[in-house]
Amino acid sequence: MYLGIDLGTTLMKCVVIGDNQEIICKTSSKNIPLSNLKSGWSEQDPKSWIIALNYCIKKLKKEINLKNIKSISFSGHMHGATCLDKNYDVIRKCILWNDTRSHNECNDIMNDKNVLNISGNIAMPGFTSPKILWLKNNELKNFKSIHKCLLPKDYLRFYITGEFYSDLSDASGTYWLDVKSRSWSKKLLQTTFMNLSQMPKTCEGTDQTGIVKKEISEKYGFDLKCKVYGGGGDNAAAAVGLGLYEEGDASISLGTSGVIFASTKKFLKNYNDAIHSFCHCLPNTWHLMSVMLSCTSNINWFIENFNSSLEEISLNLKKAIKSKNLIKNAPYYLPYLTGERTPINNPHVRASFNNVDISTTRSSMIYSLIEGISFALNDNYQALSKTKIKLENLYVIGGGSNNETWIKILASILNKNLAITETSDSMAAYGAAKIAFLGYNNLDHQKELKSPKVKKIIKKDSDLASILSDRFDKWKKFYTKT
Repeated sequence: MYLGIDLGTTLMKCVVIGDNQEIICKTSSKNIPLSNLKSGWSEQDPKSWIIALNYCIKKLKKEINLKNIKSISFSGHMHGATCLDKNYDVIRKCILWNDTRSHNECNDIMNDKNVLNISGNIAMPGFTSPKILWLKNNELKNFKSIHKCLLPKDYLRFYITGEFYSDLSDASGTYWLDVKSRSWSKKLLQTTFMNLSQMPKTCEGTDQTGIVKKEISEKYGFDLKCKVYGGGGDNAAAAVGLGLYEEGDASISLGTSGVIFASTKKFLKNYNDAIHSFCHCLPNTWHLMSVMLSCTSNINWFIENFNSSLEEISLNLKKAIKSKNLIKNAPYYLPYLTGERTPINNPHVRASFNNVDISTTRSSMIYSLIEGISFALNDNYQALSKTKIKLENLYVIGGGSNNETWIKILASILNKNLAITETSDSMAAYGAAKIAFLGYNNLDHQKELKSPKVKKIIKKDSDLASILSDRFDKWKKFYTKT
């Protein structure tokens, strides 16, 4: 058996698979708390990750004998700056991917135009290196204490193995990696006054990165010979779960953030629309990725502040798409709760309902909420299309994939049929388990990766697509006005 551990922004998921890549069992943690002390700030205590891991392992032990786990791998939310001192203690809370405080530091980094050619990307506040430069400028004592800087999932690896590694897909999001050559860049490190000794070793996702420590083996019940492999950033790992490594296959992730992921065999770029050009977690493969910072987090925000529920949103959505009049007269929602990356790269923009009038109802606002998120994903899709990459087969994953009405709206906006798979809501953890399987058995991913069974194809609605196309054009103008 092989274990995949996915450290999500709000919860952890674990999936165990067998030698035929079949799911044996899966589990998830309770919510992992976030800290938002100021507008644009987003932090998390790494101790909460260990608590989530303990919770998941305890649940797994009720279903399987953990001594039968041959190998472990990880996926996780990217970019987070997890800083350790010389005693390997965490210096401060991890600054997360959706934290936008370091926008000024991005400008400082970009003063040297050579960084674009090395990194393959525009410096953005979400990336790791601007966060570290912010620490230097604002928390100098903490900055001077940094002995190692790890990404969130790689802190879990250190906890389990005592080793410092980061796979190349996750390392791509630090802004310290030469993405084309797949190695740390001394030049990029120098822009934030860091050095190679403070970095983990880089590895491919399927490379071994140690074994489970004795104390962890005794605590959880793993075999002392249990091996640990590189893994991937959450969307790269999810792509492995889907079997995506050929150009033309892509995934749309409806999670805390919204991501469109497409594999490539070569290094492609689109700076102008804030497209990410990263390494894949599979050898000799890269990927393009568009990112909207707030996807289902908009739904969580609405539920919490408007005394709503997933059930209310789902029910209203089903009714709304049957009423063309409601859609045509609904307000317009900009889903920018924490700023935005693709395609506008604006950390200061915020969410808003627009064109609200006396006829606006709660139902039309709920519809507008989902439509606005979907419009932002279409914005991402159009930016990605400018690279001329093939986007033929689209799979929807993440928690939002459970709502077929939402996917019907999204399919109509994109004018593409969309596929849902059997493991859509745990795809990153499933992909991490597949990486553990490939690595342990030293297998070629091109021969062994299998796509999960497609549960359903959600077809676009031509009539709805026509209405939404007109509304999308109007929606785009509200960002310009605000």
